[in-house]
Amino acid sequence: MALGVDTPEGRYEIIIEPGLLGRLGTELDRRGLSGRVVLITNTTVAALYGEALERALPEAAVIAIPDGEQYKALDTIRLIYDQFVEVGLDRSGIVVAFGGGVLGDTAGFAAATYMRGVSLAQMPTTLLSMVDSSVGGKVGVDLPQGKNLVGAFKQPKVVLIDPEVLQTLPGRELQCGMAEVIKHGLIADEGLFNEVLDLHQPPNWFDYQVQNPRPYFEALTRLLPRSIQVKINLVEEDPFEHNVRAFLNLGHTFGHAVEQASGYRWLHGQAVGLGLVAAARLSQRLGLCDSALVERVEAITQAVGLPQHLDDDLNPDAIYAAMSTDKKWRGGRSRFVLLEGMGKPTMVENVAQSDVIAVLESLK
Repeated sequence: MALGVDTPEGRYEIIIEPGLLGRLGTELDRRGLSGRVVLITNTTVAALYGEALERALPEAAVIAIPDGEQYKALDTIRLIYDQFVEVGLDRSGIVVAFGGGVLGDTAGFAAATYMRGVSLAQMPTTLLSMVDSSVGGKVGVDLPQGKNLVGAFKQPKVVLIDPEVLQTLPGRELQCGMAEVIKHGLIADEGLFNEVLDLHQPPNWFDYQVQNPRPYFEALTRLLPRSIQVKINLVEEDPFEHNVRAFLNLGHTFGHAVEQASGYRWLHGQAVGLGLVAAARLSQRLGLCDSALVERVEAITQAVGLPQHLDDDLNPDAIYAAMSTDKKWRGGRSRFVLLEGMGKPTMVENVAQSDVIAVLESLK
């Protein structure tokens, strides 16, 4: 299956096919991406797929960076630049990002800035990166003060999604990806939201946990294009995040702050999942939606297995302080993506600190 994405720089395709990993070199050649190939992955993914990657791209230079949010940093970018020079990457070459969201963001930023930009292909290996971070061209790294504060827009030449790689993904990482799928359902596709809830009722989710995953993964593969299409629609309408694309940040103001306050002990998807609950509760508190929507959000995140409460050592005041670097805020004034109902996201400014703290306290 191929989905097209129209951007100010032209059109690229998102290909979703089992077995794409083995045809990676062929897919690049088909698109004329035949210069010096540098594949960036992380140490965890390299251990799983190193041999398959070598067979698919025998002439490629491979850069393996450490795995983890703490390595999504400018220090890592400098190391990547050094290796680009060492292996002879020039502006006719291509960077292939093979990994999850952290890897894709980091490798994408390196590709966007080295020699003022070299070609980029994304091959996401996690559910979260398949439905979210590999699509739309946003790349970047974190600063100690906050997430994604250094970044760029870099559209890929192609996104290649092989659903088979999800079968090596730990259950916790699948749950994290589902947070983004749920988000897409909440902002634009109630049917997708309902399908996710149905998928995570017994026996389907139980089948996965007892190592009989095939029915679950077959259903998951069917959800991929529907979830991705939600993001495509918004990034095509607003490629540089001037208005409606910001709706994709539902749950992320809370989520990014939880990540930062926890020292990135919380995974991104876990924090976003709780952030969706927090956003729904804040929406109700401000009179934007009724309690039924909050109950639906809590029910689906619980069914998927996402956290329902903050850790005892996470202080609401510290989480609120971490929100001060959120890119959506303007002039120090708070801005939250909230919900007026299912499929009705809205941006709300100047939310009182007391209301945000009250919601955070309710999650303790």
